[in-house]
Amino acid sequence: MQVKIGVIGGSGLYSMSGFDAQEEIAVETPFGAPSDKIVVGSLGGKQVAFLARHGRGHRISPSELNFRANIYAMKSLGVERIISLSAVGSLKEEHRPLEFVIPDQFFDRTRGRVSTFFGEGLVAHVGFSDPVCPQLSDLAASGCEAVGVTGKKGGTYLCMEGPAFSTKAESNVYRGWGMDVIGMTNLQEAKLAREAEICYVTVAMVTDYDCWHPEHDAVTVTDIIANLTMNAGNAARLVAAMVAAMPEERTCKCGRALAHAIITDRTKVPPETLKKLDLIVGKYFA
Repeated sequence: MQVKIGVIGGSGLYSMSGFDAQEEIAVETPFGAPSDKIVVGSLGGKQVAFLARHGRGHRISPSELNFRANIYAMKSLGVERIISLSAVGSLKEEHRPLEFVIPDQFFDRTRGRVSTFFGEGLVAHVGFSDPVCPQLSDLAASGCEAVGVTGKKGGTYLCMEGPAFSTKAESNVYRGWGMDVIGMTNLQEAKLAREAEICYVTVAMVTDYDCWHPEHDAVTVTDIIANLTMNAGNAARLVAAMVAAMPEERTCKCGRALAHAIITDRTKVPPETLKKLDLIVGKYFA
């Protein structure tokens, strides 16, 4: 099966409405099982693969996510582009709840998460100065406009470890650094997608202001869940618009990210490692 468009849904988004002829696929990877079965269906006449990042029922915490399996599973289905939807807190007054931010940068505050396919005798260093696909970023921004959602293009997503939220001291430091939104998942996805030569964009869906905000304590879990539900509906409409407008050809550099990244002498790579990563690097060893 070849599905070129993938969607990863975050908190509050465990399925995608609008699919026709849905099929659930259990994908096995060399890195273990992905978060859930991948649901494949037709959206606007195009094949789309959907994965619930935390599993249906929200069973997997951010620190427990098997990011490698999730991205590898998408790659194994033929996915070339990933739209990642993620609930976030806002670190700036200008990013209001129910608005979307399309970040173009990430900042890592996680600890010890595996965020590369490489190792075990094969070393590669991909370029990551611009971690988001510009073509997908433009599509996300125009899609927000088309469906009437406020979507702000640009900004930095700070990826924290979790699962507890920030202290006020941490939140204010991040604001001092100029960060825009805060979440717990998307940096590792972006790195692995780049290594897998998959275009990647994050649509960061603001549920609330982080704890720095003076009115933060007045926000209840019920309020946040209500915002998650509203964001999920807006996200479904945005994804449909992006898929409908998705051009067949990729005009970015994402599809050749490994062309000059592999540094290991080709003759020194262990056969078992090459077999394990054939889906990722095979074309460069042919």
